[in-house]
Amino acid sequence: MTAPHEIATPGPAADVAAALRARLPVIETERLRLRAPVIEDFPVYAEITTGPRGIHVLEAPDREAAWLDFTQMIATWLLRGHGLWTVEDHAGEVQGFVLIGFEPGDHEPELGFLVRERAEGKGIAAEAATAARQWAYDTAGLATIVSTVDHGNARSCALAERLGATRDPAAETAHDNAIRVYRHPGPEALQ
Repeated sequence: MTAPHEIATPGPAADVAAALRARLPVIETERLRLRAPVIEDFPVYAEITTGPRGIHVLEAPDREAAWLDFTQMIATWLLRGHGLWTVEDHAGEVQGFVLIGFEPGDHEPELGFLVRERAEGKGIAAEAATAARQWAYDTAGLATIVSTVDHGNARSCALAERLGATRDPAAETAHDNAIRVYRHPGPEALQ
């Protein structure tokens, strides 16, 4: 059942939300479109974060925690100039999400990626993450990006490594070795 706060408000409020979303960057790749999230994307976010892989995203993988995380990731656009994109294929089906985030506990900007189970193993997360990282360097002017990954999240560890990121022991120590920290190649290395 959809909770009332998960339903868009029609009228002038929806127009304001649409105008704000229209200001966020859209990135097109060969197979994907990274766009501003809409409230109608939340069920997919909840599907990912409250499912079996949700334990790697949320401490309490329930729908309320998913809503708070979803809105927090979107809010970073207003606060930091980067945030969550919805990743959809060119047919318009939502495949997952990618973000340049900076949430409590982070020491620097983070590249994160979440895809639906049916999108795994198709290179979708890698394609979206590569595009978001390039935008972060070229447009947002960030000099460094990491991906923080739970020790038990083998798929995300493997993806970070495929993206050229390497583990940063000093950053892991700064996080009390509670997570793996993968440092992505800087903008100069990707030229």
